[in-house]
Amino acid sequence: MIFVDSTRPIVKSCRHYRKDVYTDATIGVGMRQCDLASATASASRDGGPRRPAAPTGYGLLAAGIAARETGALAALFPEFAVGRRLPDLAAAGVSGVVGWSDFRHQGAARRRAAALRVPFLIFGHGLLRAPPGWGITTPMLSATAQVTTGPSSAADVLAPDRLLATSGWESPELLAHAAGLRRDILSRRLGGPWWNAGADPGLPRGGKYALIVVGDRKWGSANGLTSPALLRAMLAAAMAETAPHQTVVVAPDREGPRGVPAGLLRDAAARGCTVLTEAVDIWEALGRAGCVYTAGGETGFLALLAGAKIRCFGDSFYSGWGITTDEPGVRRKPLRRTVDEVFAGACLLATRYLDPYRQKAAAFEDILEILGEWQKIEAVNRGVAVCLGMSFWKRRQVRDFLRSSAGTPAFRHTTNAALAVARRRAGSIAVWASRAPAGLAEAAEQQSIPLIRVEDGFVRSVGLGSDFMPAASLVLDSRGMHFDPRARCDLEQLLVATEFDAALIERARGLIARLVARGITKYNVGDTALAIEWPAGKRRILVPGQVEDDLSVRLAGEGITRNVDLLARVRAGNPDAFILYKPHPDVEAGHREGKIADGVATNFADIVIRDVSAAVVLGEIDELHTLTSLAGFEALLRRRRVVVYGRPFYAGWGLTTDLAGVDRGRRLTLEELVAGALILYPRYLDPVTRLPCGPELVIERLADPELWRPGLLVVARRLQGMLARRWSETLGRSAKLPAETAPSSRS
Repeated sequence: MIFVDSTRPIVKSCRHYRKDVYTDATIGVGMRQCDLASATASASRDGGPRRPAAPTGYGLLAAGIAARETGALAALFPEFAVGRRLPDLAAAGVSGVVGWSDFRHQGAARRRAAALRVPFLIFGHGLLRAPPGWGITTPMLSATAQVTTGPSSAADVLAPDRLLATSGWESPELLAHAAGLRRDILSRRLGGPWWNAGADPGLPRGGKYALIVVGDRKWGSANGLTSPALLRAMLAAAMAETAPHQTVVVAPDREGPRGVPAGLLRDAAARGCTVLTEAVDIWEALGRAGCVYTAGGETGFLALLAGAKIRCFGDSFYSGWGITTDEPGVRRKPLRRTVDEVFAGACLLATRYLDPYRQKAAAFEDILEILGEWQKIEAVNRGVAVCLGMSFWKRRQVRDFLRSSAGTPAFRHTTNAALAVARRRAGSIAVWASRAPAGLAEAAEQQSIPLIRVEDGFVRSVGLGSDFMPAASLVLDSRGMHFDPRARCDLEQLLVATEFDAALIERARGLIARLVARGITKYNVGDTALAIEWPAGKRRILVPGQVEDDLSVRLAGEGITRNVDLLARVRAGNPDAFILYKPHPDVEAGHREGKIADGVATNFADIVIRDVSAAVVLGEIDELHTLTSLAGFEALLRRRRVVVYGRPFYAGWGLTTDLAGVDRGRRLTLEELVAGALILYPRYLDPVTRLPCGPELVIERLADPELWRPGLLVVARRLQGMLARRWSETLGRSAKLPAETAPSSRS
């Protein structure tokens, strides 16, 4: 037997979504079947949702709900007017008073609803939800009316039990869709507290056991808790049917098992039950359970979805329909329901979902896909124990990138300190790749500590990293790093082994179109005007400068270590071309090595351009010649010819002219390369919500200059770079270093 104290209840709200259509269900308890069928008719998404105008009586009075959450409810329930004061609902009328599950003054709100003769609804997070501690505030992904009391009204559509008591909405298409989504939830284990995946503090290994849910918020209860009498009844029933060694009590609430009578856990342990007080992977627990005893909480519903045997000791929206074994006193419902019907009614019709990034209504499957990506991130992040080599100004950003439900990793300055933390927490070390201390890799390998190398992603920010502008994208690599050809990195392995499906290819194609149309590059700096008189009949070749002490140059430059040497090679191979040289912005800012005096550069280049957006230049050229610069990848996106002299990650796939003879053993299309390098490999962080996101959202955010306004630290860093640059120029003039000291290809 298992005793589980899981978190909040399940799900409620009122819209049915399918992949290409959705339904607004304006369903009343006494509604005729023909009216119900009309109300749940599908509306095409083409041109946006078609919602009926809210008639009189379609207003929700928000009690004790903050303005931000009121706005979210308005987005979730567009057929209802949502207001915080009665005058706000003068036109619509009031069909219900609503409060949030942690609202302290529910009694007053309930009395107000009674005075207005409308139901009182308590909303909370639903079945699909975010891990605690993620984002600026834990986002609301789904909203559900966890408790509904009072008379019938238009707001009944928000209550699963009241909606399920009606009929006429159970179309074959809806139920087939529900069955598919239920299978998806089960296979991906994404409902409820999914972030506890793998947590097993001592579940029984042999045979099936009884699973008793205590501390689980009771569905429909005013305070959300199960009464002590019900808890003892469930324990007694389970103990009568199950051997003590097959009885497990799980009460992992961080603040102590809520609602559990004093001595109940001690009594269970004394009678031979296994008592677990740490977090448990609820899906794993359900998979091993022979029978689940519930008073109507979320874990019981998850068990129902998983096909487990359920004994209900208290009323809930899923009890009384003939799919659970109900104890005396549990109310019998007027209809018989299947599991898929209950899931469809509760989670697809009576549940609303919210896009956490844009605060707009979303489909069930949209949120499921978001959680699927978060699930992968959570699994990796939970294993990161400590960070090393992170500059002080990067730490907040790195902390948000590596956040998990278990918290954030520690930061240390030395190898020994980082190794000590990793050993103590039994986790990995995340190190900034270009600042990894000598000997770290060998020491970590010797102690069997995983090492994860971290660097900026390929779509980074508006502004330079050397100016201390935080990155919106990072890459985490467990094998090496994409700029180091000495070992196959995660990106190369991904590109070699992945079978890219049609949906991913189409997504990559759309991403390319967005990047090119919006002129997005890594740093997104410089003017958008390029005043050049192009000579007729000459190939236009861009040579982007690089930071000469950058690891990509040192490790993958194939012996070319200076920008001037690269320029000389390009001119030697293309004597009749019109060559542009664009210095690297970090070098121009005065922060990094690689500066060439214009007089030297023009021995090989026809013109030196600066302070111009890379995207603008790429749109005007025919070819790009580079060592390892990311500008080569950005030129590929714009279908330009790219000649590579080094070994960057995008070379060797059949898309570039590789003078170093790079061959990865596989040919890729541009869409496949983009799918791997920009979708599957990097991580992205939304600068607004501080939540993990996809590249499409970051591209959208890059268009908002307010999000990238430099702070005092960035301004100070830019001033420092300007002073360093001017001092260097002054020293250069005083030394009278003539440009003629460099060899010229035109002498």
